Amino acid sequence: MNNKEWFKKAQYGLMIHWGLYALPAGEWKGRRTPYIGEWLQAYMRIPGAEYQQLAKAFNPILFNADEWVDFVKECGMNYIVVTSKHHEGFAMFRSKVSNYNIVDATPFGRDVIEELANACAKKNVKLGLYYSQELDWEQPNGGGYTRGWTWCNGAGVWTNDWDFPENDKKDFSQCFESKIKPQVKEILTNYGDLCLIWFDTPSSITKEQSTELYNMVKHYQPNCLINSRIGNGVCDYRSLGDNEVSDQYFGDELVECPATLNDTWGYKAFDQNWKDANEVIRIKNHLNERGVNYLLNVGPDSLGRFPVPATEILREVGKTLR
Repeated sequence: MNNKEWFKKAQYGLMIHWGLYALPAGEWKGRRTPYIGEWLQAYMRIPGAEYQQLAKAFNPILFNADEWVDFVKECGMNYIVVTSKHHEGFAMFRSKVSNYNIVDATPFGRDVIEELANACAKKNVKLGLYYSQELDWEQPNGGGYTRGWTWCNGAGVWTNDWDFPENDKKDFSQCFESKIKPQVKEILTNYGDLCLIWFDTPSSITKEQSTELYNMVKHYQPNCLINSRIGNGVCDYRSLGDNEVSDQYFGDELVECPATLNDTWGYKAFDQNWKDANEVIRIKNHLNERGVNYLLNVGPDSLGRFPVPATEILREVGKTLR
């Protein structure tokens, strides 16, 4: 079975947003963000020199890749998609491109993507990797500036204009060549077979750059699928909007709905607005009947644990599916 056939039959997967943002857990200097946890740096406009100090305290000693993969199987999910690098620019894998990564910058010193890849291979679970191919707040030339987009009622911006305010002088191609491309090559060549690469938030990226990334993925992993958020219509399958539960029937098209179990993607300690198991099953059935995979997210805490309410809900779903 090729990956397109597998994807069409997969129906249900676990997305995992994990990074330095798990440490502040939605709070910074006495303020709580009302928005998603992984965007804390942008919402609070935290200087990189301060935010990057979180790496010195990031030590998820309770992370266990085998337990994560066993949990996915117990819950009836058929694949995992985990953030290898989110917009904060911090890599959850050993990178020779930048020492702003979990192996070189933290006391933990372990490559969690490698451990997950090994666990998935051992337990026969498909692994996909999320990689933020444009937004990178650690980089002076990180993207997201050309359209002047804001979010959360204008409180946050896509590019880092608090450390690097001169948007008219930014050149995304510099970031693309020096960090994005070589890190994408690293995740394609160091972690075995990947079922998909999950790109995100295209705005500044050109069609030529999207095409270059697409061709790179196919060069190193011909069967690896690429989602539509690579940008510019260059893709293998469509990612719907966040939490978009479509009523459309998609036929033979490959489509996926990325969705949250509460209201955040990255861990936010005070977000307890969980969907219950019946709601998860209702949404899953609605999407699957229309040919859409349900990619449901959980954000682990800074110790590497899934929140207890999330595990209870998803285990209950798994029992029903069995």
